[in-house]
Amino acid sequence: MPWDVIKDILLDSLKDSGLVFIFVFLVHLLLSFIDHQFANFLVKRKKTSPLFGALFGLIPQCGTSVLGADLYIKKYISIGTLTAIFLSCSDEAFISILTSGKGDKIIMILPLMGLKFLIGFIIGYLFDLINRKQNIIQVDEVEEEHECHTHHHENTKVHRHLVHPLIHSLEIFIYVLIINIGFSVLIYYIGEDNFKNFIITNRYLTPLYSSIIGLIPNCASSLFLSELFIDGSLSFGALLSGLLVNAGLGMMILLKSKHKGKDILFIFLVCFITAIISGYITCLISGF
Repeated sequence: MPWDVIKDILLDSLKDSGLVFIFVFLVHLLLSFIDHQFANFLVKRKKTSPLFGALFGLIPQCGTSVLGADLYIKKYISIGTLTAIFLSCSDEAFISILTSGKGDKIIMILPLMGLKFLIGFIIGYLFDLINRKQNIIQVDEVEEEHECHTHHHENTKVHRHLVHPLIHSLEIFIYVLIINIGFSVLIYYIGEDNFKNFIITNRYLTPLYSSIIGLIPNCASSLFLSELFIDGSLSFGALLSGLLVNAGLGMMILLKSKHKGKDILFIFLVCFITAIISGYITCLISGF
């Protein structure tokens, strides 16, 4: 691999991972001050928390799925809320389409966001409806934790509000950086044009292929799908499939945490099946 290519891969990977780091650090910094209020807000609104999750997921940043997974691991949000975040998030795909300069593609952002939000909320709500008994933090536990924190000395406050968010964000940054570099190397050896040609020659299977591409734990996968959509190689329905399941980084954070294997597998299958079904229904309505 030429040095110029290696340099570009490293710089692009550092840039993408750095954006995730900044986003995750700032949100965790904010949460360190309002975590008990935030937890109380979600716990008191268990029935509607997937709605807030679906709204949060629409933020065009790959850090949303990472943060959602982190909040789930900390037992601040339900499995349905996490699923809603995963289904509604799209990394930087919306920004890519918005800045494409193609009016016929830009106008499709609104129905795309609307469908992702609606599907995320419905599936997340059904998920929580099925899983009524979940081990998420309770209001009294939040208050007890908050009272303990208020009695700590200043050094502990510095650790809680600065050191802990920084260390945690750096861990995520390193993990995401490794994934970004690995995916970029894979794209280099396989070739982006080969990806495009393969998808174009198998048009009726594009919702399935897009969903598989969307599973790749990297922000570049959503950008790749949006670029195919912009140049007309990918239909709206197939794009919807790929972006519905595009929560790879969040899924990888769950795997890294060694959280409940059944939960991870269930979330993965629900998101993947939902993406394929939604994509094919949309393609049947709007065309392949």
